[in-house]
Amino acid sequence: MKKDELIKKLDRLAKPRILIIGDFALDEMVFGNTERISREAPVIILEHYETKRILGASANASNNVSKINFGRACALGVYGDDYYGGELIRILNENNIDTSLMVLDKTRKTTTKTRISGSCNQSITQQIVRIDRQTKTPISGDVEKKVMENIRNHLKDFDGIILSDYHLGVLTQNVVDCAVNEAKKYNKIIVADIQRDFEKYKGVNTITPNQPDCEKQVGFFIKNENDLIRAGKKLINELDVSNVLLTRGENGMALFRKENNEISFKKIPAYNKKEVFDVTGAGDTVVSLYTLGICSGLSAHEAMRLGNLGASMVIRYYGCHTITIEDLKKELKLN
Repeated sequence: MKKDELIKKLDRLAKPRILIIGDFALDEMVFGNTERISREAPVIILEHYETKRILGASANASNNVSKINFGRACALGVYGDDYYGGELIRILNENNIDTSLMVLDKTRKTTTKTRISGSCNQSITQQIVRIDRQTKTPISGDVEKKVMENIRNHLKDFDGIILSDYHLGVLTQNVVDCAVNEAKKYNKIIVADIQRDFEKYKGVNTITPNQPDCEKQVGFFIKNENDLIRAGKKLINELDVSNVLLTRGENGMALFRKENNEISFKKIPAYNKKEVFDVTGAGDTVVSLYTLGICSGLSAHEAMRLGNLGASMVIRYYGCHTITIEDLKKELKLN
């Protein structure tokens, strides 16, 4: 498809309602100027000048969807009964993400990753330490029941579902099975962004792993196109999925589709190899654009192209970054 035709289809992305189920988190950035070495211990003293809090993990996927489709994203995860829980809900709401299905879990910490960075006169910034507040154990049975109840009561109201697994305990096997069964019941698109535990996601429409995680799953390295095709077919056949969207870093993306018992294969090069500053959150951008594309009536190949384009744009920025439909149009027109 020519890029002019793709540009014309981009406005469709604003229509679908997407439910994002997964591990929601905050990324907190604390900045300060380096002053001197402390007399109390051999550590740097920072003169604090700014704290930023942005959406991370599954919350970043939700934010990517919301920026594209003007607030038609809904979050389903858990948050703790703590200061950062309130901040997470507040920032989700500020970004027009529906939080009505979020579940309070008083036994867990709200996942928060605090990065403390120092600089000289706010010029060159260097991260000094990272503090993680999180609970990695699976959610309790009572909380799991509430999450599944929200899935059963509300999944039918959405056009697509993203399962965003950061391995922090929300996406238990029961939760995944519930989401997959309800999606099949109402003929909804369900896409899983996964890193490991591939077998847990049998029956979803699409999985979007990266190549290193794929290699661990299939048990061999992808050194050439024959290996790539063998890996894609192995995943489709073993996991009973219709599509595998494989992200391959500087080598672009590959898409495997199963239709009428035949598996097709397409690959595209990376859109941007030079302006790479930070790959944080790029996978969230890919799964968000791909899901929105499929739910908007685009072909899987077109949706892959959008994911590839979006990822090439967000990696030009430090930290999690989001883009809009107008950003996508502008990028396509310039290239």
